[in-house]
Amino acid sequence: MDIRFVQRGAEIDEKLREYMEKKISRLEKFFRKILNCQIVVTHHKGTFNVETTANANGVILRAEEDAPEPRKAFDQSLKNLERRIKKYNSYLKDRAQLGAGEEFSFSLDEVSESDGSAPVIDKVKKVEVRPMEISEAAAQMELIGHTFFMFQNVETGDINVIYKRGEDSYGLLEPVK
Repeated sequence: MDIRFVQRGAEIDEKLREYMEKKISRLEKFFRKILNCQIVVTHHKGTFNVETTANANGVILRAEEDAPEPRKAFDQSLKNLERRIKKYNSYLKDRAQLGAGEEFSFSLDEVSESDGSAPVIDKVKKVEVRPMEISEAAAQMELIGHTFFMFQNVETGDINVIYKRGEDSYGLLEPVK
């Protein structure tokens, strides 16, 4: 597994880097198809933010945590990522039992742009939109830890957006023709 470190306003010493590499390599015991991981450590106003992102064969799993120490933030972030991987594994097992067809995946390519005019767009993400069922889109949204997710509805062929409305409810945006 390829592990990449990104430091923003923080320095990761060699001892902490080795600790993080050792701990993140444990993820392979939960899911063997993890291709690469990225660990982003940011220090802002006395707080460390650690974001761990794993590419599990095209499915992006992400967790983020804040703490006064980078090691503590990393440990908590890793615990959240492990929970998401276990959830994804159970989803795959349930899906296999139902006899579902082709696996789904997507990729995110981040591009930053700023042209100085209002409104300012800080980040642009290009998302490969794949056909999937609404339940698959909801599961993918939960795995990346976002409150919305764009996908192509397999039933209608239209681009839809699923979003969280509360603790256990979702909404679906469909285009009007």
